[in-house]
Amino acid sequence: MSIKDNLAVLGAIMRIPCECAPRVVWKFLWNFGMRNMLNISRFEKRLKHGKPFFPAFVMISVTESCNLSCSGCWVSYGGRKQLTPQQLDGIISACKRKGSYFFGILGGEPLMFNGLIDILARHKDCYFQLFTNGTMLNDAMAMKIRRLGNITPFFSIEGLEKESDLRRGKDDVFRRTMEGVRSCRRAKLIIGAAASIGKSNYEELVNQDYIRRLAKEGVHYLWYYIYRPVGSNPKPENALDKEQIIALRRFIVEQRRKAPLQIIDTYWDERGRAICPGATGLSHHISPSGALEFCPPLQMAHEFVNAEGSDVVSLFEQSAFLDGLRRLAADASRGCILLENPALLVQYLENKDVIDTTTRQSVMVELRRMQTLPGHDLRDEEIPERNFMYKWLKKKYFFGFGVYG
Repeated sequence: MSIKDNLAVLGAIMRIPCECAPRVVWKFLWNFGMRNMLNISRFEKRLKHGKPFFPAFVMISVTESCNLSCSGCWVSYGGRKQLTPQQLDGIISACKRKGSYFFGILGGEPLMFNGLIDILARHKDCYFQLFTNGTMLNDAMAMKIRRLGNITPFFSIEGLEKESDLRRGKDDVFRRTMEGVRSCRRAKLIIGAAASIGKSNYEELVNQDYIRRLAKEGVHYLWYYIYRPVGSNPKPENALDKEQIIALRRFIVEQRRKAPLQIIDTYWDERGRAICPGATGLSHHISPSGALEFCPPLQMAHEFVNAEGSDVVSLFEQSAFLDGLRRLAADASRGCILLENPALLVQYLENKDVIDTTTRQSVMVELRRMQTLPGHDLRDEEIPERNFMYKWLKKKYFFGFGVYG
């Protein structure tokens, strides 16, 4: 990397301490940074020494309820399943006892879960990434989050004005989302943005102008991920082809050297080899029904947490279903089994005593209809990281833990 690139990387990093409230920065460095380093070390040692399995990170979808209706979303539109406050609190408490202090909080729209922020406030030693469409995030909510300091709002932006309305099934979504971003900027929070990239939004979101626009609005990090045609309205014609996935990967690697914000992903290691967080055991998901799931879009499960959420550790440790699915996914590909081999996935599920965890109760029908599509496994066309800091982080934390042989 050139001196100019190094200065650009440093400038993007320094935006957080320069733009965010001191308490927010401290919680990020300690709760997310230091505790995560220790947690990853514990996770790696458990795998190395053959100790009972527990994921490094847990993603928790607290509710099916949402005020939007997005195509390609796996959540049941109009569904009313949700965790109880006792379950959510119990799950977090139990995970902490295993050394895990970082959680992704998803929905539906998680801000429709009554009392969510109050529950998260009980866990001042944790760090939460709040996945939100942003339309319910105002100045008052942003200031409440600032006082806690340990929540980073993560805004889902699926396109600019026209595309957002088409993808999300409502009007004026982009403007309302950006108003939420501005509320968080005024509160001096660490702000993230995510984009599910398909054919329909590739051109307007995968470019430098969009990145600069987000940075100007106060966004500190951006996650590009690949559109997965799942749910009751999948639209497989919107899925990326292989050439677009390669181009997206190349764009991410190049922009990490010069963008005015951090660009993150959980798809590739430092050498550009594909990674599946579920296959590695790095992360699993708990659904609004309390189900332990391989990943958020795969809504079939065998185990469900109890009324207090207190048995989540023993369920993860003893789950033959998840263990078998990890092995199956790792053996099938380094990429996404849901995209690359849905027939093999269906075959595995049909031979297990598993339950559809959704309100719509049509997941197996949807999976049988899925066609094979390109995933992020770019075998023989890998693009290694070029950002020195991100290359080190990937090598340290996302190298696959030996599951791919």
